[in-house]
This record gives sequence, structure tokens and C-alpha cells, in this order.
Amino acid sequence: MADTIEARLAAAGVTLPQAAAPAANYVPTITFGNLLQTSGQLPLDGGKLAVSGKLGAGVSLEDGQKAARFCAINVLAQAKTALGGDLSRIGRLLKLTVFVASDASFTEQHKVANGASDFLVEILGDAGRHARSAVGVPALPMDAAVEVEALFEIR
Repeated sequence: MADTIEARLAAAGVTLPQAAAPAANYVPTITFGNLLQTSGQLPLDGGKLAVSGKLGAGVSLEDGQKAARFCAINVLAQAKTALGGDLSRIGRLLKLTVFVASDASFTEQHKVANGASDFLVEILGDAGRHARSAVGVPALPMDAAVEVEALFEIR
């Protein structure tokens, strides 16, 4: 069938990476009942941080959106691993929380978060429409520009 998550990923030219191992003392995902929560995912590309620094202080809005998209790709990689490789078990994306490393004067965190939201709606279709928080923070692990966590309903 052409309208699957895997087909949409392929059409977007995206190959999910191997899910990143935790960088500290936590688990990458946890399942409780029919919910799957991911830990925060950084904008890794090829195992390396793709975008670092702060929005409004050297990192452009466009680069922030690119970072958020990389985070969303890594969220899906974690979900795929947690679901035994079967992304069709995703019933719905319920909530995204997007943390944006920001200069004190930067106020467009919501636009940065669209990099993740737009990608996930493209890949998950209507099941990707979600509630969201976009939060400016002074710093993120490894000087990442963006970090994204997700809560999914699973089948």
C-alpha cells in the first residue's frame, strides 16, 4: 500500500537512522498501557550533532527548523525501535514538546517547532496532528539548538 508511514518516509527521501543510545542514565522510550513516550531527541544526523548553538544568537530560524526536523526523524527512529520495527502500530501522535536553545530576545520558538510538526504531519498524515509546547531554554545537552520529545498512542 502506498499510503503507509514507511512509504511516506521513502517519498520524503528519509531513511530512519538507528535509534541513538541514551547519553546518560535514562531509557530512550517507555511504554505504559497504550502510550509510548520518547525521551528528548537531539538534532543528530549521521550520529553527529547537525545544529548547535542558540536561536537568536548565531543560529537562524531556518537552521532551527532544520534541527527540529532532525529531532523528529530521531523521535520516529526511537518509536520504530520501541515498536519492534512496526511503525504501523502508531495510532496517533498526541503531544510534542520542543525545547529551543534561545537567546533571551528570541521569541519565535513556535516557528522553530514547526520544523518537527510539519514533518510529522507529512509522514503520519492526520494521525500526526498533535498538541504541542514550544519552550525557549538557555541551553540544551551538547549545545544542541533543539530537543524534541513525543507522546504517541499505540495499537
